[in-house]
Amino acid sequence: MDKVRLGASGLMVTRIGFGGIPIQRLSEEDAISVVRRCLDLGINFLDTANAYSNSEERIGKAISGRYEGLILATKSASRKADGIRAHLEQSLRSLRVDTIDLYQFHGVNDFGAYDRVISALFDVVDEARRMGKIKHIGITSHSMDVAKEAAKSGRFETLMFPFNFVTCEPAEELLPLCRQNDVGFIAMKPMAGGMLENATIAFKYLLQFPDVVPIPGIEQRREIDEIIQVIESPCELTQAEKSEMERLRQALGTRFCRRCDYCQPCSEDIPISLVMTAPTFFKRFPPERIFSTWIGEGLEKAALCTKCGDCEERCPYDLPIRDMLEEHYNHYQEEKRKYQMAPSSG
Repeated sequence: MDKVRLGASGLMVTRIGFGGIPIQRLSEEDAISVVRRCLDLGINFLDTANAYSNSEERIGKAISGRYEGLILATKSASRKADGIRAHLEQSLRSLRVDTIDLYQFHGVNDFGAYDRVISALFDVVDEARRMGKIKHIGITSHSMDVAKEAAKSGRFETLMFPFNFVTCEPAEELLPLCRQNDVGFIAMKPMAGGMLENATIAFKYLLQFPDVVPIPGIEQRREIDEIIQVIESPCELTQAEKSEMERLRQALGTRFCRRCDYCQPCSEDIPISLVMTAPTFFKRFPPERIFSTWIGEGLEKAALCTKCGDCEERCPYDLPIRDMLEEHYNHYQEEKRKYQMAPSSG
């Protein structure tokens, strides 16, 4: 498989990577099988995070005896120095390695978090680099403004950001900035967090950008088989595919949150983009990961909405936020009831 230079890190990663979120939902045996299928197909770039429950541990077991030539990336969302250190040590143990190739600050989605990373946490991770525990430092974000600042900062060798043919703003605004500053671009959510189902169109679109590395979350062996087939076949979009892409873009455009967070702040402290993207969580995470963590806590806050409409006035995509908050909250409550009534939950 062709490889891509990941910015100033110099890491040569395969044209497609592996995203470690969905394997949380599988049995351990199936999760290991999926990871190993990706390795068999030639993928050498595996991305996970401390926050993805058992994902690191399962990847560690899957790559046991097959580590040579692999490039491992993981992340910490902690905003405390001791938390970063603890997460890193846990990641090293779970992945069963002495060094992590790419360590990323996870979900830096506002300037308060970004300032904290720059002023207090970057040196912690840089120290780990000097000690040989990690090799390169990256950052992930859903905020275009924060991502731009990170790309210009000279601190980060890679940037992970949502990029697909619906969330296509990076092509004009962010990717050129990364190229200018030699920052490797990793595309999260190439299938829009599960909102897109046509892998052929989704990956043909991204393959137009030769220096972008998509990391789709893989749950089933057939999914990566299909994606690899797209990559290894001619990648030019046909006119019919372009028309279908535009149809899907228009259909999702009126009901699809890009998580730019221009809708914030909310007077009731509702994490609007979290609630707006709730359907993707149910597609990607096991139920206990939703109902017993910060995800569930955030979704519960949707009940506080006063329908003031301030968020809709700020939204650059004119989304019906108030209606969507109510719909997604009701769906969350229904799924929660099913989970609580299931025999395994009690």
